Amino acid sequence: MYLSRRKFLGLTGAATLVATCSPISLSGQTPRDALSGQCASGMKDLSALVRQRSTMLGYPINLNFPPAEFFKWRERLNTAGLDQFNFNNVGDPFKQGHFSFNTHDLEKDLIERFGAVYGFVQKQVWGFLSNSGTDSNMHGIYIGRTLMQNRTGILPKIYFTHEAHYSIQILCNLMSLDWVVVDTEADGNMDIGDLEQKLNANADYPALIIATVGTTFKGAIDSIDGIQSKLKGRDYYLHLDAALFGGYLPHTPFADELLHSRRTDQSPRYHSIAVSCHKFFGYPSPAGLFITSQDIFEEFEAQFAKIHDPQYILQVPGTITCSRDSVKPAEFHFFSSDSELSRQKSDARQMLDNAGYLHKEMLTHLKHLEPVRTGQRSPIVYFRKPSEEIVDRYTLAVMQSDRNNEATAYAHVVVMPHVSKKTLDRFLEDLSTH
Repeated sequence: MYLSRRKFLGLTGAATLVATCSPISLSGQTPRDALSGQCASGMKDLSALVRQRSTMLGYPINLNFPPAEFFKWRERLNTAGLDQFNFNNVGDPFKQGHFSFNTHDLEKDLIERFGAVYGFVQKQVWGFLSNSGTDSNMHGIYIGRTLMQNRTGILPKIYFTHEAHYSIQILCNLMSLDWVVVDTEADGNMDIGDLEQKLNANADYPALIIATVGTTFKGAIDSIDGIQSKLKGRDYYLHLDAALFGGYLPHTPFADELLHSRRTDQSPRYHSIAVSCHKFFGYPSPAGLFITSQDIFEEFEAQFAKIHDPQYILQVPGTITCSRDSVKPAEFHFFSSDSELSRQKSDARQMLDNAGYLHKEMLTHLKHLEPVRTGQRSPIVYFRKPSEEIVDRYTLAVMQSDRNNEATAYAHVVVMPHVSKKTLDRFLEDLSTH
């Protein structure tokens, strides 16, 4: 029997009523006010968290309030109509589409500005603002997988260390990629000699390399140039996960770590980069930058177009995600302004200075905790796990780490812009008395 849409909806509605499932208006229940009962209690809990933010030391999130100018920018966007009704950044921000209710112009300008920060050749950059650093990593891995398979006819093997972010393993599983775990040096950065050995052992496969610029727990930096030295003559794609460090390193004497193009001949040092917006920058919602070069994107798009071609939006979007947030790219554009770049430089200097102070004080007064800082580029200090009371009071992240072939519990402090020297002094005092 042919079942029309009207009949289908009628039957499912009747089935719902028979099952005694019905909307509030049909069941005689009174709708609750949004702030009643448990909701009101939840609001009080949020207020308490605002007061506790200065003592959150264990995670790479900037809990400072954005500057007043950010909220003025948000008001300007709202006055212009953004976030008052449904906008959608579906599609490629670098191309004209048919759906005009978007913020593509701001998104494109944002990517070009940050492309310059990371040393991409001017007007030869492509990217977008993603949902998160993981979303950006997903696009880097997917583009690398697509290019390597198209060039060689073979799925690549993906290489990363056990210090890489856990999202990498999830994404490998999602994309059915065989992975090769590369050993690390003592400080947590990729062992280049072991990488070479494992590349040689898998010489019949193209390589997809994930270099971590700032490992999650130890703050180690994989050497891009060291990795590159072992890739000559191979088919490869190199993606950088720079979730936290990618925000502040460009404002330090170590900015060259993240340069995409070599100063000598403009040749690329890597193919794509992922940076989180909510970590160093302190944007108040998860988001990420994904940036690559125009030629890499065009090669990928040629293959991507064979998978899908949504003619009704007049372009191949270029992103895995279809509907995309319009508000975040417009709001985050604020962080690419000259005044904000200047403030970011000040925040970066304060972070690294305070991390150095914490490490020095712990070495002097709390040496038994074996504090480690991987170098002057890192805002992370890790050490033997203190008491549970300290872990809870300062929201410290804890994990097992091998030390002298023995699994030992460690905690770390990530010195973010909201962490003051006064807070660190209080933390040091608490460590010494517990």
